[in-house]
Amino acid sequence: MSTLNPYILGGCMLPHAPQFFTQPETEDKATIAAVQKVAAQIGEGLKALKPDVWIVIGNDHAQQFFANVAPPFTLHVGGKGRGTFAGREFNFNIASEVGFALVKDLYRSGFDPAFTSTAEIDYALGIPMTHLGIGDAPVLPIFVNAYLPPQPAMERCYAFGQAVGRSLAAMGVRAVVMASGGMSHFPGTDRYSKPNLEFDLSVLEPMKQGRLKTLLGYEEALLDDTGNIELRCWGVAAGMLGDRKPDVVQMNPSWHHNYASLGWYTPAGKGGFAPHYPQIAPELQSLTGALFAMANDRAARDAYFADPGAYADRHRVEGKHRKLLVEFDAPGIVAIGVHPLLIFLTRMHVERERASHNLGKNA
Repeated sequence: MSTLNPYILGGCMLPHAPQFFTQPETEDKATIAAVQKVAAQIGEGLKALKPDVWIVIGNDHAQQFFANVAPPFTLHVGGKGRGTFAGREFNFNIASEVGFALVKDLYRSGFDPAFTSTAEIDYALGIPMTHLGIGDAPVLPIFVNAYLPPQPAMERCYAFGQAVGRSLAAMGVRAVVMASGGMSHFPGTDRYSKPNLEFDLSVLEPMKQGRLKTLLGYEEALLDDTGNIELRCWGVAAGMLGDRKPDVVQMNPSWHHNYASLGWYTPAGKGGFAPHYPQIAPELQSLTGALFAMANDRAARDAYFADPGAYADRHRVEGKHRKLLVEFDAPGIVAIGVHPLLIFLTRMHVERERASHNLGKNA
């Protein structure tokens, strides 16, 4: 697991199909209800984290940037985020000060996002934000160009998300992130009724294990061929979240979309993972040095065989570390955190040469 940003408290990735609000006769109402239910559950988990701001990421559906200018990333810095869809009014509070500060810091970080005070909140953001129950909480919308080539690569989306997370941390702003986007679907094409469930499940499988960085492996042609160009929004969120296991992963297929819902709201552990091959801890330096000499110098091994205690004293190995070395308790030495490869190499020599020195001790 990669190092997590403590200022990114949690997040989610949710679908935004217009059918959730229009609900035509072609739609299975139980599927819609299941998606709404899990989004509400995730929303409660995220609200409990008490974030300072919600970073909400969505794509433009050829409504406002398409015919004018198509920046890869655009931040909304206006005081209000408004829009309408299917008879519903969207009206969200924009975290303007955070937005302007974020734009400035991203400029210093090598990213040049656009910013707007007037972009509308369309259904790509309005639907999942409604399902989450964000209400009056301050939000910061980020629009990603997913539909109009050339779009940003997944690597760039992920790196942008990392930069956003670093900037928020530098500002001391605690955030949750919501990425909006449907899995395989082809609006406006003859493939609209042919979502690729097998591929989508293969995308979700490593994400269930917390391996969000796998999203970087999907190149432009593959995203297009599988109807997953909106995963660019997920890529930004993944860069902010880092590799962490989701609390919720739910897939609800339909005849035209595959609705994937993921949520992260359990506070991330501080310990990270325990690698098989750790760094050298300062308190183990003397013991490590003594073992390194034994692994690489026959004269050092001879000195050890002649008098293990004197050898330990010469290398200033003290206390319980001295006892482990004198007895050459290999499992015990590994257990306290000495690099296991070093023990492996030292042990080969010790066990091979032990008999000639008549030590008669078990490792």
